[in-house]
Amino acid sequence: MPSLAIYGNHYQQGHLSGLQNFFANLPEKGFKVYVEKDFAFYLSSVGIEMGDAFIVEDFPRGVDCVVSIGGDGTFLQAAQWVGRRETPILGINTGHLGFLASYSLDDTDELLNVVAEGRWRLERRAVIEVSCSAMPEGFWPYALNEVAVLKGDSASMVNVHAEIDGYFLADYMSDGLVVSTPTGSTAYNLSLGGPILQPTLSCLVLSPIAAHSLTMRPLVVAGDSRIVLSPRSRARECRVSLDGRSFLINSGESLMLKEASFKVSVVRRPDGNFSRLLRNKLGWATSPHQ
Repeated sequence: MPSLAIYGNHYQQGHLSGLQNFFANLPEKGFKVYVEKDFAFYLSSVGIEMGDAFIVEDFPRGVDCVVSIGGDGTFLQAAQWVGRRETPILGINTGHLGFLASYSLDDTDELLNVVAEGRWRLERRAVIEVSCSAMPEGFWPYALNEVAVLKGDSASMVNVHAEIDGYFLADYMSDGLVVSTPTGSTAYNLSLGGPILQPTLSCLVLSPIAAHSLTMRPLVVAGDSRIVLSPRSRARECRVSLDGRSFLINSGESLMLKEASFKVSVVRRPDGNFSRLLRNKLGWATSPHQ
């Protein structure tokens, strides 16, 4: 019996009928279903029936696939829930752009057949691991999208001293610096004018935020690079953000970034491709021959 673990957010008001249809189809396909407890509580509160689904807090062992229902932020949270296990994650987009999600609730029959028959196409996505002595205990030290070093609660800019593989690169005088994975190249990095990268590449992008010098441009480096960042500011503290989760470090403290030893397995449509994704999500012109 194939098994699914379902994770979602609490912003589904426009999708309740689609969610009910989704859960109604699960027993018909023979799935053993687990629902993350906070999402299960939300579903119950809005009248969604989950059938014989098991309600769980911790990620259940032996699950064949995780279904993330929401936007890209929800997908990032689902990836943290999965942890280092590399269990495939399938995204159902009920948010905005949804670069990480291949399906919508309108595709319920198709996506459940794909999972039941194992016809999915997996993309293994690199993750950044962060080491820092100031990181709070229990903080998840990994980022699928990006790591951002930001100025603290002050108007003063921050000077991010950057080294790559033990060699000095630059002092980024700016509002901060974003180090992005290829997956995150269409997130914060894109808004900073950084390049869009094919998500399965092995590389990282360093993109300054409002750089003081016009010559400070986004830089692509090898995926196995070891990057050390030491932010300094007139303010006593700077903020470090990993996929939107953040903590404060004292000015002058360092953090080290490297590629993690595990990857996140993202389920894509069997017939999907990167070109179509960009056209659909970014509204790029479509060729008249397609």
